[in-house]
Amino acid sequence: MIMKLHTKKQTFAIVVALLVGLIACQSTPDRATNSPGSSRSTQVGLPGKGVKVRPGSGSTVAGQFVSEILRIGLEKLGYEVEELKVLNRTTIFLALGNDEIDVATTLEKLDANFFEKAGGEKKLERVGLFADDDIIQGYVIDKKTAEQYKLTNLVQLKDPKLAKLFDSDGDGKANLTGCPLGSTCELVIDHHLKVYGLENTVKQDKGEFEVLKADIIARYRQGKPILYNYFNLDWLTSVLQPDKNVTWLEVPFTSLPGEKGKEITQKDTTVGGKNLGFAVDRARLVVSRQFLEANPAAKRWFELVRVPFEDIITQEKLAREGQNSSKDIRRNAEVWVKNHQALVDGWLKEAQTAGKASK
Repeated sequence: MIMKLHTKKQTFAIVVALLVGLIACQSTPDRATNSPGSSRSTQVGLPGKGVKVRPGSGSTVAGQFVSEILRIGLEKLGYEVEELKVLNRTTIFLALGNDEIDVATTLEKLDANFFEKAGGEKKLERVGLFADDDIIQGYVIDKKTAEQYKLTNLVQLKDPKLAKLFDSDGDGKANLTGCPLGSTCELVIDHHLKVYGLENTVKQDKGEFEVLKADIIARYRQGKPILYNYFNLDWLTSVLQPDKNVTWLEVPFTSLPGEKGKEITQKDTTVGGKNLGFAVDRARLVVSRQFLEANPAAKRWFELVRVPFEDIITQEKLAREGQNSSKDIRRNAEVWVKNHQALVDGWLKEAQTAGKASK
């Protein structure tokens, strides 16, 4: 009996020992692998670890959408990325100049005066081309009115009778649907009205982009004349197309505000043989030079990211349909990254390599 008990105790001890051994052999879950696309080794070696990034963008959906794609990549590189600050153009460059943000979406030529005032190339650097085509801007009117009254040049609106065709508030002046307060294009339009002698017959309607665009479409659908500032990186271009629904109004000569405006020639503002008044532009990031020097991985990421025009305009359309909150735009940016995963992974790999090479 004693022998049997002894044997049972030995057997039990062996079983317990085996179980302990099996548990010890099991690998413990690696928390670093919980985040998508990361592993323990890559987490430890991420170039942005411990570095904060403060991004900024204008109020356009296009700028916010691209900024969210940039944020996603920075996060995957290990950076601690703050929430996107949505600001008007004036405030963006004040924030860059005062070291309150590190990177922002801008236009190279249109924003050149702001760039210089914020510190210029001593403090800031233009990086990358975040949209894959040229930015074109100018003045358009509905094709019906253009043909009926033979309107081809903005300066023709010096004639009060012609200007009154576009009067939507009854004050006798043409209402030119323009840009938001504090934007660069607002300043350019005001400058044009002054130098072309149009202040007595034309005024710029300023406000939120989406409100302004809704008014344009409403008037067009009612068969009323429309006069507005055209911007090709915008969903409105898919509704009102040049030469089909609307036609360009040329300007009499090239003139842009500020010291940098003096450097722009007629060649810079001419598209298809027509002087549109705005320089053909490029969508670029402006980044703190100090930040770039300390973060080569982020710099390479900024250089590589490029989003097709049609994808940006698709996002603009989604925003028009109601997907216009910051959460909506972030979610759609995540979908874009997922749909272009191989491309984005290649960019991230290059950025990581740039970060390692600097050490």
